[in-house]
Amino acid sequence: MTAEVVTFGETMGLLAADEVGPLRSGHRMVLGVAGTESNVAIGVSRLGHRVAWAGRVGADPIGQLVLRELRAEGVDVTHAITDSGAPNGFMLKVRRTTATSEVIYARRGSAGSRLCPDDVPADVIAGAKVLHVTGITPALSETARDAVWRAVEVARANGVAVSLDMNHRTALWSDAEASGVLRDLVKLADLVFGSENEAALVVGSCEAADAAQRLANLGPRHAVVKRGELGYTACIDGELLSDAAVPVPVADPVGAGDAFVAGYLASWLDGSTPAQSLQTANLAGAFVVAVPGDWEGLPTRKELSAFANRTDAVTR
Repeated sequence: MTAEVVTFGETMGLLAADEVGPLRSGHRMVLGVAGTESNVAIGVSRLGHRVAWAGRVGADPIGQLVLRELRAEGVDVTHAITDSGAPNGFMLKVRRTTATSEVIYARRGSAGSRLCPDDVPADVIAGAKVLHVTGITPALSETARDAVWRAVEVARANGVAVSLDMNHRTALWSDAEASGVLRDLVKLADLVFGSENEAALVVGSCEAADAAQRLANLGPRHAVVKRGELGYTACIDGELLSDAAVPVPVADPVGAGDAFVAGYLASWLDGSTPAQSLQTANLAGAFVVAVPGDWEGLPTRKELSAFANRTDAVTR
């Protein structure tokens, strides 16, 4: 069946420490997979929508694991490319404290960095409702950047909404280089998500409400500033909306932003109002940080409904 949402980017192997503390102390590691675009794909799929993920994986056990996990989550990976000329990237994640994580990447020369415009599944994007991209993929390489532009071009030419999570990674490129590319992508997007620091790269440093408004002024109808434990501030069709984060015990802070985006996109596809979509996004973000793992804790629709109905989960 035709995918409603197409995500495009790199998914890596993930070696995660199973104990809290610095990596130098030595830890047992658990192998999994993670990547912001595939995290969003899994999140939207669990909330009941058809999703396809496209990208390059290595012709190695990690690449095979990436495809297996995504298939198991109901994500269409038939347009992913297995690259025999490069390894799959991977990362190490250490829970430095119970509330913070440290991530170390090994992705230089990876299969994902070899993404190019010919890898873009134009027919799949053209038939979708949403194309979701991030600021990570353009930072991987020049060819990967060209691939993102191609994907966005196809989406816009076919009336497909473009969703952008700015996701700036300072280890991949400088603030100055990222700023111009992200600004150009924001101008072409219909839905934009970013932290306060990421928004500042595009519209300058200002209060969250001003940042959301300035992002919206560049073109997107939906501009959402994710504020972590402070919640969110959004400018949607000219209306400012904000709320605090749902208070929960934090087991692992990584993945909250991807869960927020997945919740928003799924709710928007359901035909919900902006306020309802933001509430769903907020709940999804809270649900994920209460569970260890980047995407493993992403909720199903039934689980999210039960979570929303808990008094202690929705009372400030």
